[in-house]
Amino acid sequence: MKKIQSLSLAAIILVLFSCKDKEKTKNSLGEADVVPVKIAAVSALGLPQKISATGLVSTENEAKYSFKIGGVISRVFVEEGQFFRKGQLLATLNSTEIAAGLTQAGLNAGKAQRDYERAVNLYKDSVYTLEQLQNTRTALDIAHKAKEAVAFNERYSKIYAASDGFVSQKTASEGEVVGPGTPVLAINETQQNNNYLLKVGVTDREWAAINPGQTATVTLDGYADKKLDAFVFRKSQAADPALGSFQVELKLKLNGIKPAVGMFGKAEISTNQDENVKVIPYSSLVEADGDKAFVFTPDGPGKVRKIPVTISKFDNQQVYLRAGLEDVKEIVISNSAYLNEKSTVKIIR
Repeated sequence: MKKIQSLSLAAIILVLFSCKDKEKTKNSLGEADVVPVKIAAVSALGLPQKISATGLVSTENEAKYSFKIGGVISRVFVEEGQFFRKGQLLATLNSTEIAAGLTQAGLNAGKAQRDYERAVNLYKDSVYTLEQLQNTRTALDIAHKAKEAVAFNERYSKIYAASDGFVSQKTASEGEVVGPGTPVLAINETQQNNNYLLKVGVTDREWAAINPGQTATVTLDGYADKKLDAFVFRKSQAADPALGSFQVELKLKLNGIKPAVGMFGKAEISTNQDENVKVIPYSSLVEADGDKAFVFTPDGPGKVRKIPVTISKFDNQQVYLRAGLEDVKEIVISNSAYLNEKSTVKIIR
């Protein structure tokens, strides 16, 4: 039994040593193994430039509705997220003080009217002078204008919708005392569902390449299975002071959906510029990291050279390079993962 175990152990050791020696096998010339590779020509292409950007859904017009005068809120007829129609009553102030002011203005105007009529009769009897008549006429005009001002304020003690839209935020409730111009409702206007925008931030160079009217494709996180058509509606002429980027607004063609304001979206904007790129097979890349990678190119008999490249975009089969390979005509497209700059290669046509 011991003899059999000794023979087995010897056999295992022999196999291990033979494997180790096999790993170090060299060719008949005593050189390292030759790696067979295929090469291909590098082609150039004018690729339509697309700008990728992200942003949030909004509407073309946003507003903060408020009362012109201060007072106690009597009713708020809408809630957050509720849609409304143009001309709909949204909120009112308590009318007690407003009605009293309107009545007082009417009484003052009536008294001024009677004073003027009396002054006209006295002027005809040569009791009033022309100056006294003119003064009563001025007082009458002032009383009428004051009544108009109070009536105007009374109309704006109610909030009516200036257009179709929905309430994005309700900032005050019934019973609260608000001052003139204090926001009560934040609203977003909608016009037949064609008023939704995606507001995205872009860099200086991207902003310069974008013009109103250019088309775009948008995907919203809430509707990930749908691609929405859009176009550049307008772009800002000043950078956002907080973010440092420039804002571009894309008008969305929603095709029946109604996204929520603030929903996240991704856009690809088509510009009128072409990007000159080099096209190579995906299999030729090595050590890819973000938009940086390397490729190998033949460099003399049996040798290769490693070259850095910058990736613009890629698909399942091809890679489009923004930079690199300027003076290179051919690259290695097979067995690149097994190469380094000391490798010996054999080119297979």
